[in-house]
Amino acid sequence: MKKEIYLAGGCFWGTEKYLENIPGVLSTEVGYANGNTVNPTYKEVCYNNTGHAETVKVEYDDDRIGLLYILELYYDVINPVSINRQGGDIGSQYRTGIYYIDDKDEAIIHGSINELQKKYKDKIAIEVKPLDNYYKAEEYHQKYLDKNPEGYCHIGADKFEKAKKAVDSSKRFVKKPLDELKNTLTETQFAVTQNNATEPPFKNEYFDQFEEGIYVDITTGEPLFISNDKFESGCGWPSFSKPIDNNLITSIIDKSHGMIRTEVRSRTGDSHLGHVFEDGPIDRGGLRYCINSASLKFIPKKKMEKEGYGEYLKLF
Repeated sequence: MKKEIYLAGGCFWGTEKYLENIPGVLSTEVGYANGNTVNPTYKEVCYNNTGHAETVKVEYDDDRIGLLYILELYYDVINPVSINRQGGDIGSQYRTGIYYIDDKDEAIIHGSINELQKKYKDKIAIEVKPLDNYYKAEEYHQKYLDKNPEGYCHIGADKFEKAKKAVDSSKRFVKKPLDELKNTLTETQFAVTQNNATEPPFKNEYFDQFEEGIYVDITTGEPLFISNDKFESGCGWPSFSKPIDNNLITSIIDKSHGMIRTEVRSRTGDSHLGHVFEDGPIDRGGLRYCINSASLKFIPKKKMEKEGYGEYLKLF
């Protein structure tokens, strides 16, 4: 499904080039948004106090990339606490802003801003408003850096390369219906992931494996752990000092079997993985993620590119 969002992030030449590189973005266009005048020129926006912001119209495939992920990438190339300035450009036309046309997007945007605020002491300066008074910029501004490869850009080249490799895992890795899991998982895998069962210690696939690679959720294929963080704990199950990203895991108090433990589940697949304990190596943070082999699938490093996990090779 095609959707639109309008992003102001300083000079629109570089912002457009960056955003158009992102897989799932269908088209981009630069223009002037949320100002006070009708159909302004570039010169008027720069010198006549029209109130417009240099803005990029982004059309994207919501089945491939979500708004939340687009915003995370957008934050990576702006200074979100800077007022009316990005890079060397100063003026209200260079302010940051997120302008939406779908009212349903407002809550997503504010939720994202609230999470971003947790990373900064200063107040986030990004303007969030419905799109108003948007006008397409002059033709020579469209795809400016494609026409002028040596033209001015406030965004580093490394960011453009990062954008090309961006993957929205929330769209790529999805929870499957229960009947599908019954048909694709083994009896043990289904019992562990869906019914919180525990496989026998020392009699499971990965407890003594230390080859380089990643461990993915058996139900979704989403990478959860990396071999760099795996260690021998003697417990008989695969043990990791941490997940690839804490946001991939949810923790739940487990009072079963007369014990109080912390269960860990995959956030996307909502699969039971195992438990986390505070008896791991101190030099690795002190945690031990004790994970059932049956909840995981191992992808060797040498096969990651072929199996579609090439973007995770940077973890090594």
